Amino acid sequence: MAEWKNGIAKLTLPTPFPVGDVHTYLIKGDRLTLVDAGVKTDEAWEAFRFQLAQLGISPEEIEQVILTHHHPDHVGLLDFLPASLEVHAHPLNERWVNRTPDFAAEHNRFFAGLYRTFGVPESFYVPFMQRMAKMLRFSCNRPLTGYLHENDIPVGLHDWRVLETPGHAQGHIALWREKDGVLIGGDVLLAHISPNPLLEPPHPGKLERPMPQLQYNESLRKLQKYPVSLVHAGHGEDFGDIVPLIEKRLLRQHERAMKVKAMLKQGAKSPFEICQHLFPAVYQKELSLTISETVAQLDYLQSLGEITIKEDEAVLLYAAK
Repeated sequence: MAEWKNGIAKLTLPTPFPVGDVHTYLIKGDRLTLVDAGVKTDEAWEAFRFQLAQLGISPEEIEQVILTHHHPDHVGLLDFLPASLEVHAHPLNERWVNRTPDFAAEHNRFFAGLYRTFGVPESFYVPFMQRMAKMLRFSCNRPLTGYLHENDIPVGLHDWRVLETPGHAQGHIALWREKDGVLIGGDVLLAHISPNPLLEPPHPGKLERPMPQLQYNESLRKLQKYPVSLVHAGHGEDFGDIVPLIEKRLLRQHERAMKVKAMLKQGAKSPFEICQHLFPAVYQKELSLTISETVAQLDYLQSLGEITIKEDEAVLLYAAK
């Protein structure tokens, strides 16, 4: 049952994705604020309205929305909420939630080119990209009304501060309440799994793609410096004592990367070949997740100077030093 605890109410909504349910949060403040908005399905909308009713609230009483990031399971129900409702997020989310034909074309060009350089056959990635485009039905299409950056205090939430936490998504943020150490973290830190460092196109006006694993590691190290007492996460249970969890996440990521390096000692391989080796059972179904995880380890190894990269007929080949 939805209930208020320390000025926060958790709403748990179903998704059609393997990750399972997603949590959104209401914050009592000078403005009644919804943090994240679930996925665009009738089932999620019914669950959302039911849990709001348990709190004695209607959707029309929500005064603003803050998004931790742009992924469909966190933004989709915006299309069910009033068009006049203010929506705030980091500006790098704008092109995803207010998707234009130009960005759709840019997105497709980027990933088609990326997959080619990673050695993914066209006969494989083209149908996959077509399937991924259909997943946009679970997202939203509306503009942001305000942008949030590091250390901003959202309107109506004077106790809360924005922390930029890129990695899982380029525009990812968390909300931090210093007086009691509560963090509404989106997907930056989950108790049961490590969020995937998903590949995205270059930032507007930039040419180089981001390296999300390196960003994610920095976001984790940043959070270690905050006295977090409780994390309200986007998925799974709430938890505290984040320092040992972060150390565990960083160590396991390093160990995964070293296993990739050991594989490369046997000979140079393309990212797609490495991906097939690491994820033989799921790479065909989940190319985006598995190639992102593969490239995450390669970017990390490159940052340590542990590997070399050469190009062979427009395909990148990675080898251990």
